[in-house]
Amino acid sequence: MSSPDAGEFGVSPFKIRWVMSRAFTKESVDDLAAGELPERPLPVHPNYVTPHGLEQLQARARELQALHETLAAQSADDSIAKQKLREVERDQRYFKAQLERAEVVDPVGQPRDEVHFGATVKMLDADGKEHRFMLVGDDQADVAAGRISWASPLAKAMIGAKVGDTVKWHRPAGDAEVEIIEIRYPKRA
Repeated sequence: MSSPDAGEFGVSPFKIRWVMSRAFTKESVDDLAAGELPERPLPVHPNYVTPHGLEQLQARARELQALHETLAAQSADDSIAKQKLREVERDQRYFKAQLERAEVVDPVGQPRDEVHFGATVKMLDADGKEHRFMLVGDDQADVAAGRISWASPLAKAMIGAKVGDTVKWHRPAGDAEVEIIEIRYPKRA
C-alpha cells in the first residue's frame, strides 16, 4: 500500500528528486571562460582568394594581433577580457590557417568569355529581375555587397557559363534557372 501522501502513481511527490541537465542551467561568465570555444570550421575546398582578398586576410590577422596584445594585458584581472582573449586566439588560428591555405587567383588572367573566379556576373532570374554578383573567396563573400563564394551553389552553377547561357541553380527552396547576360573582369588587380 502506498503512503498517505502518495500521488496517483503511488509515489510521494515529496520524495521525487529531479536532476536537470547542465544544458538547461545558466552558467556564469567565469564558467564560460574556463570552457573551450569550438574552433571556426575551415572549408574543405581550396581557399582561392583575389589579390584584394589576400590583403584583407592579412589586415584582419594584424588587427587580431593588436587586439590580442591589448586583451592579454587586461585578462589577468578581468574575466570578460579573458573570454574575449580566447575568442581572439581562436580567430587568430582560423585566419592563420586561411592565410597558409590561400591560393591567389588574379581575375585579370581569367578567360573573358566565361564565368570563373573573380568574375562579376549580371544575370536575369525567372521573373526578369537583374542580379549582379562577383565570385570571390569564402572570407570575402558578402551577399549584401554582391560578393558570393566561388564554392556556393549559385557560383558553381555559373562557372564555365557564357553570356546567353541559362544555368540551373540547385537551392534548398527548389531549383531555379538564371540567364547569364554579362561577364566582367577587372582590367587589372
